[in-house]
Amino acid sequence: MSSGQITAIVIVAIVMVASVIRAVVGVGIRHHRFALRGDDRMQAENQRLREQVGDLQERLKVLERITVDKENSLSREIDALRDR
Repeated sequence: MSSGQITAIVIVAIVMVASVIRAVVGVGIRHHRFALRGDDRMQAENQRLREQVGDLQERLKVLERITVDKENSLSREIDALRDR
């Protein structure tokens, strides 16, 4: 290997190690910051989002039921018109 290749490998290794250290330290600091700011606030937000997802699921069920009912009623109306 030439000295240029070794230098490139060393630079890449340094950048990779620095990235890993920065990611680990950054995540730790962010997590600590959120924990100090208000775990209660995060729990309240999570609860609000869970309720919102539940509401959206109920709406989706209603829309699915309406869609299926409309298809069935439309089919029945067409059959009724054919019978006339």
